[in-house]
Amino acid sequence: MTKARLLRLSVVLVSIFMILLIIVYWDNVGTAHFYLHTSISRPHSPGAIPGITAGEGWEALPDVDEFLAKLLSSNLKQNNSVSRKAEQQLLVQGSTKPVVSNLEENVRGYDWSAHNDRNSLDQEKLQIERQRTLREFCANSSFTFPTKERSFDDIPNYELNHLIVDDRHGVIYCYVPKVACTNWKRVMIVLSESLLDQGVPYRNPLDIPREHVHNTSTHLTFNKFWRRYGKFSRHLMKIKLKKYTKFLFVRDPFVRLISAFRSKFELENEEFYQRFAIPMLKLYSNHTNIPISVREAFREGFKVSFSDFIQYLLDPRTEKVVPFNEHWRQIYRLCHPCQIDYDFIGKLETLDEDAAYLLQLLKVDRLLRFPPSYRNRTASSWEENWFAKIPLAWRQQLYKLYEADFVLFGYPKPENLLKD
Repeated sequence: MTKARLLRLSVVLVSIFMILLIIVYWDNVGTAHFYLHTSISRPHSPGAIPGITAGEGWEALPDVDEFLAKLLSSNLKQNNSVSRKAEQQLLVQGSTKPVVSNLEENVRGYDWSAHNDRNSLDQEKLQIERQRTLREFCANSSFTFPTKERSFDDIPNYELNHLIVDDRHGVIYCYVPKVACTNWKRVMIVLSESLLDQGVPYRNPLDIPREHVHNTSTHLTFNKFWRRYGKFSRHLMKIKLKKYTKFLFVRDPFVRLISAFRSKFELENEEFYQRFAIPMLKLYSNHTNIPISVREAFREGFKVSFSDFIQYLLDPRTEKVVPFNEHWRQIYRLCHPCQIDYDFIGKLETLDEDAAYLLQLLKVDRLLRFPPSYRNRTASSWEENWFAKIPLAWRQQLYKLYEADFVLFGYPKPENLLKD
């Protein structure tokens, strides 16, 4: 009797243990999120992602792909049904304009007026040219810049936080601050249904409050794969990088710097005042007795100058303390364009056309439209005025600092700023 009871008890304990193990595994792997379909089908060369070499390339993954595809076939059917219902709801909804102050409107450069769609650009040829330029310089051994030669596997986890994943539609977006990223994040939230309003996913991008848009908990990024998938993280990243549509939007590097300076130091931003403005004022303007709050500082005329900002960027001590803030960090450091084979490269300078074309390629243009055109008034023609008081040597150093972004994304070298 005693042996029989022990045997039954052992069976019960083993069963409980197995159930718990399955629950824990299911929670960690999160298979319900593996929507491995893609909207743009484009063949990738075997060496498209440097992290995968010829013997361990995508040929090593078909078993995993097949397993996941079978496992999720029912989820995909259900998801497509939900998407069709969402599409019907979105077609009848209009757009709204978020409330911003007059000062913020002036500095950030919002323009919510309607703009006619322009079809003057041949988008397909434009994308081919942009991607050709990027790949040629990534492959050009004579053109070098930091981190160019490392593989995808060599990229630290914390540097992958700008890659936002939408598993519902098979999309990966690398966001670049000061390149309409607020509205593209809104689009990603709507597509992924990752944020609810009174229990219902947002349908109109502009309905999403700005503070929610930039809340990191709202987005699934590559950086979060480690917490969700554990040791499978890199493997799953590579699968999704192969199968999903990957896009980013870029901007003239110097104009982006001007825009970052205006929005972070010409507006009363307490966080940036404490973290950056106070040290700049002390180091480069030789100010003492600096006010403790940004409101008091602005009232007393303590403001970081554009010259202070440029000195901060060029100061070798800056990066030794902490890496560049994302608002002025180089795009190649945010999005790793030589390690990730992007399917679409958009530019702020052609935002209206690029956004409309991308949504068509993703086959979500009937679900939503890109929010009314964001036209930042920081025009490239302003560069000469902004840099007029910046010494030539500084301008030349600054170009070297951001040269990779100019070259990789096809922006002309600003010769007028780099010569007497």
